[in-house]
Amino acid sequence: MSIFGKIYNAIFGPAKAADAPTQSGGRAESAGAGGAGSAAAGGGAAGGGAAAPMTQQQVEAKIQKIAKDTGRDNYNWKQSIVDLMKLLDLDSSLAARKELAQELGYTGKLDGSAEMNVWLHKQVMTKLMASGGTVPDSLR
Repeated sequence: MSIFGKIYNAIFGPAKAADAPTQSGGRAESAGAGGAGSAAAGGGAAGGGAAAPMTQQQVEAKIQKIAKDTGRDNYNWKQSIVDLMKLLDLDSSLAARKELAQELGYTGKLDGSAEMNVWLHKQVMTKLMASGGTVPDSLR
């Protein structure tokens, strides 16, 4: 599973049953540019409802609930990719962040710099909002 997929699962729970065909290769090749529309067609009403984008506030509310529930509400997850990953009980090492950067298409140096980490956090939050609770096929 991709690092982004692990972040997604830690926030939203495991991928929905409608997404299962992607892992066997059935729907992944046919998704094309309309990945969200294809998910709705392949997954029925449940898949279509999950593909609607979320607001930043909705995503942050889910993460904040995790922070409260785990007693980790002092983490700086709104700005730090390291703290976000730690909050979600995920590996936040440089190696894991390098892998995440490659998954998300980062083109700068994979050196753990502030520039890389800020970019990662922004991309993760943007993709979580855009996903609407569904992991994009390209990030599985």
